[in-house]
Amino acid sequence: MAANQPGKPMKILAGVTLVLLTTLAALWWLRLHDTRQDKREWQRLVDLQPSHPAPFDSAMLDRLPGPARRYFRFAIRPGTPLRTVAEIDMHGAFGLGNKTQPRYQRMQARQILAAPHGFVWAMRTESGLPISGSDSGLWTRFRILGLLPVARDGGNDDHRRSAFARYVAEAAFWTPAALLPGPGIHWEAVDKDTARVTVTHQSLRQTVDIHLKADGQPHKVTLQRWSNANPEGIHRLQSFGGYFSDFREVDGYRLPFHVEAGNMFEQDDYFPFFKADITDIRFPEASP
Repeated sequence: MAANQPGKPMKILAGVTLVLLTTLAALWWLRLHDTRQDKREWQRLVDLQPSHPAPFDSAMLDRLPGPARRYFRFAIRPGTPLRTVAEIDMHGAFGLGNKTQPRYQRMQARQILAAPHGFVWAMRTESGLPISGSDSGLWTRFRILGLLPVARDGGNDDHRRSAFARYVAEAAFWTPAALLPGPGIHWEAVDKDTARVTVTHQSLRQTVDIHLKADGQPHKVTLQRWSNANPEGIHRLQSFGGYFSDFREVDGYRLPFHVEAGNMFEQDDYFPFFKADITDIRFPEASP
């Protein structure tokens, strides 16, 4: 009996090693699965780009309220092909905390934006914890060290509704052509310097207020977003918004290259958890 005892630790070690290897293999497979989904969704959105986009004509604005006309005349040059899908590269800071302790991490990210159909935002941190992953209209998936899940959500009405608010708001400053008059787009004036757009797509509906300078340049968006980013962790409508600046011309569009946004916008608890400086904006071509 005693002679057999030394073999037990080896069996335990072998068992633990097998469990660890199996777990690592499962995590690696899950990462590969997620990466493939990211690529498929990215390509699906690229392929929504109009293949023969019409040129922008100010006559398209004739029935819009004054603030909306000013916004589009600032954002889109006459004759510009109306492309509704953009790819955006950025770097900046992402806050993992709150106003008192924001816990900002340096990050790099790339995004495809195709309102009202969807978006994918792929991010990795460059300071603090090595976090990477993606956010989209279908999922939120982030990992530590590229393998260990720290956030995994989506596939439900709460997530879809919250995500829809985000990418409709972002369309207001990065893909203005997606908000031109058409099915599911309704514009109204809040006051002389605020245009309100409501976007309806399938079962989703979102209203965004776009605040303008005298020349029509947007400098702020405000909205009520369905979110559980609150101390109670309960989904509800709450203030969200952002400021943007550093406008530059890209293929006939005037777009902001600096954005700051966050929850509880313009309230005591507000802090901009998202700060981004844009390095490139492109309007990709759909697959032949």
